[in-house]
Amino acid sequence: MIPVTRSTGRFDPPRPGAHGPAESGVDRDETFVRPFVMTAGRTTPLVDGLRIETLVQALPAALSAPLRFEQRTVVQLCQTPHSIAEIGTVLRVPVGVARVIVSDLAIQGYVTVRAAAELSTAAIERIRDLVRAL
Repeated sequence: MIPVTRSTGRFDPPRPGAHGPAESGVDRDETFVRPFVMTAGRTTPLVDGLRIETLVQALPAALSAPLRFEQRTVVQLCQTPHSIAEIGTVLRVPVGVARVIVSDLAIQGYVTVRAAAELSTAAIERIRDLVRAL
């Protein structure tokens, strides 16, 4: 389970070996939320084509929208474009959960999504050469 702080909406994964709030350092003001609760049990986004590199940008007006914890976090984060992979990392949820959350926000009109720019062959070859040099 993933604990979420009610006051900040930030997620904190449980520590290995922790069995309860006292052992994990979780305050009494925190509760545990399973990822499927964030997506209403859905595993498939309603918007097709959301890849991990898809860029998400929130509209400034979305900051004043009445959103749940994780949706508010996405809107705040995406005032500048971020990929779905980055969103999942910040939320500390699987990428599939991040896709569903972003999809819901896109359908509601709070965020826009666009494909990340394709890398040129030269850029890919340069990355390959730099990795080999390591």
